[in-house]
Amino acid sequence: MSAAPITEPSASRTLPRAFWALWVCQLVNRLGSFVQPFLVLYLTQDRHLSAGTAGAVAAAVGAGSVVSQFVGGWLSDRVGRRATMLICFFGTAVALVLLGSARSMPMIWATAFAVGLLGDLFRAAVSATVADLLEPGERVRAYGLLFWAINLGFSVSTVSAGVLASLGYGLLFWLNAGTSVVAGIVIWTMVPETRPKLEEGTSRRPLLPVVLRDRIFIGMVLIQIGYATIYFQGYSTLPLAMARDGLPSSLYGTVIGLNGVVIVILQPLLVKRLATFDRPKLVGVSMLIVGLGFGLGAVVHNWWGYALSVVVWSIGEIGFAAVIGAVFADIAPTDLRGGYMGIFGMSFGFGSVIGPLAGPNALQHLGPTMTWIGVALLGVVIFIAQYALSPAIHARTAENAATA
Repeated sequence: MSAAPITEPSASRTLPRAFWALWVCQLVNRLGSFVQPFLVLYLTQDRHLSAGTAGAVAAAVGAGSVVSQFVGGWLSDRVGRRATMLICFFGTAVALVLLGSARSMPMIWATAFAVGLLGDLFRAAVSATVADLLEPGERVRAYGLLFWAINLGFSVSTVSAGVLASLGYGLLFWLNAGTSVVAGIVIWTMVPETRPKLEEGTSRRPLLPVVLRDRIFIGMVLIQIGYATIYFQGYSTLPLAMARDGLPSSLYGTVIGLNGVVIVILQPLLVKRLATFDRPKLVGVSMLIVGLGFGLGAVVHNWWGYALSVVVWSIGEIGFAAVIGAVFADIAPTDLRGGYMGIFGMSFGFGSVIGPLAGPNALQHLGPTMTWIGVALLGVVIFIAQYALSPAIHARTAENAATA
């Protein structure tokens, strides 16, 4: 994997104030992510719904999130990045309060979907804003810092939410809504509109016809679905496999918690170095490491073996998350950058559906050894596909840079 000197000159440049405002928003938003991890417990214990119904309501949040990625990308190109983020943060605050006070099932279903739909509108808008603000050589560092803020905030929120839940689930909804409002105020006061202006006399192209003709982008999307399918084994198949080995659920919490610890500690140390590598190939290598990390499950049966597996795939996740946003920004047309980012987010959402369906079913019918070997093989396949696509990605990146 060769170095990419083009990124080095800007690696130490001070990032703009608007970027750090986005960083604060990501951190604050994740620090306040109290509701989603405890939503099923709230619905079963406070609203006395069955486990199946509560799970279906949680799935409605997920469905809203998948749709949100596309809608957020489309809105960020059509009405602007800043407006989309403001709709997201202030709208999410309202949806959370309504969900926390909903009593009827239709209202619970509707507000749960709204939380998912509004809550993730900002993702494509933030990614597009970073690409608007920064030169290509600065983007890896910036996306890496955002990824670190997300994990730092979420690690703190999951611990504090458990304490706050003991004081009443209603408090979680109000605090989560409050942090969303704070994030919106930061955007309102510190982040300008960055959407590139079209040349006079031109109109913005429709998104889907362009995407459907873009074989490079479609190839990348399919690869990301494969990666997300692997990644979400950590939250679906891994706890089941550990239970089959007679390990208590408390140990799963400790083991999966290592993911956040590894990211929070190593991400700041690695981000500048990651910016010097060939981006598309680094994505491929990182996905391979994640696949092989999960593949260790085929030969481990105790808690420290599973812990080693988590550490390995967490290192791969750092490389992937730091670079993948920059790669998609590099290949996206300037006038459709938000939409491209939104569809990229949707591809990860599809993987979050496929993974929890495929992994546990494979575990049940094929057993843990064949399941984890299959996961590792999928990692090899997407690694090969990513490497094969790398020359075309570089050509597109150079073409976009020449016409920027």
